[in-house]
Amino acid sequence: MNANISPEIIEQTKKMKVLVVDDSRTLRLLLIRELNSIGITNIEEAENGNVALEKAKNSTYDLMLCDMEMPELDGLELLKLIKSDPNLSYLPIIMVSGAEQFEKTVECIQVGAEDYLPKPFDPVLLRARVFSSLEKKRLRDLDRERILELQREKELLNVEQLKTEKLMLNILPKPIAERLKRGEKNIAGSYPESTVLFSDLVGFTKMSSTKSAGDLVKLLNDLFTRFDVRAENLGLEKIKTIGDAYMAVGGLPIPRSDHADICVEMALGMFDDLAAFNKEYQADLQMRIGVNSGPVVAGVIGFTKFSYDLWGNTVNTASRMESTSLPGRVQITPSTRALLSERFIVEERELIECKGLGPIMTCFVNGMK
Repeated sequence: MNANISPEIIEQTKKMKVLVVDDSRTLRLLLIRELNSIGITNIEEAENGNVALEKAKNSTYDLMLCDMEMPELDGLELLKLIKSDPNLSYLPIIMVSGAEQFEKTVECIQVGAEDYLPKPFDPVLLRARVFSSLEKKRLRDLDRERILELQREKELLNVEQLKTEKLMLNILPKPIAERLKRGEKNIAGSYPESTVLFSDLVGFTKMSSTKSAGDLVKLLNDLFTRFDVRAENLGLEKIKTIGDAYMAVGGLPIPRSDHADICVEMALGMFDDLAAFNKEYQADLQMRIGVNSGPVVAGVIGFTKFSYDLWGNTVNTASRMESTSLPGRVQITPSTRALLSERFIVEERELIECKGLGPIMTCFVNGMK
């Protein structure tokens, strides 16, 4: 065997699977003998183009040596069929042709033949052509493996990107997440019209003393998930939970005129969710809710664990509405009442002293008409 051939090629030659196609049994045996002499022993034969095509469809070969002139389906037509089939086009083919078939040989190269071997073939040239074809195939296989690896890496990257985007959407409103993805920093904005909702569970501290940490988290997650679904359906943005308190806002980051209505509707629905929760878990939790409308500043804070939050007197007042409300009631400020549609049943309360804010004439919302 040629001393210039690399050990990798020699080793790969031993593993080659070759299909020899010729209608002459004698010429097939001559080719097989020469292939055996260079270490290729895994060889199959085909006596015509149709048989070769069927074998190529049902098995995988590293190389095909194909005679040009054959009955039924000649070498050129066989080559065209193989190279036009996406599942077979990878197969390198060396055409074996006589000197008088030069024009056909040129056409074979144009169609996609790897190389050609003139008749009567020279053993040295045969070896050179085979080793050249094998080296080209090896390089193509490496390229294909690299491409497949890059595709796999790209798919994994896409999966991780989708996970990241999903996580961002779980933490941030979609418009804010989109701005972060575009590389924006210091995202903040003023919203002149919004409605803020605060809720707090009554009796939760007592319940927590009788539950394990795991059970406690599971219960809170179940209840707050019900709130989350309701908020999403109504078009509110959940801002955060703090212990057993829940905060949401209507009218941002995408402004909408009915922000007060959807917040109060959310509040009333949260009591339905709590009732269903209590029934399912045989619990006796109650809840206070406070709602206020007005301008807020909203933005993303933090670097490693960022969050979307609200600031301003409107937020503070909504929190006071919750803390001074009564269990099972939704307490609203005059600014929220002024924005509510006629769909709600509102009950005037009285002047309520709110820490840091002074006396406020509040109302209870008792339901929807």
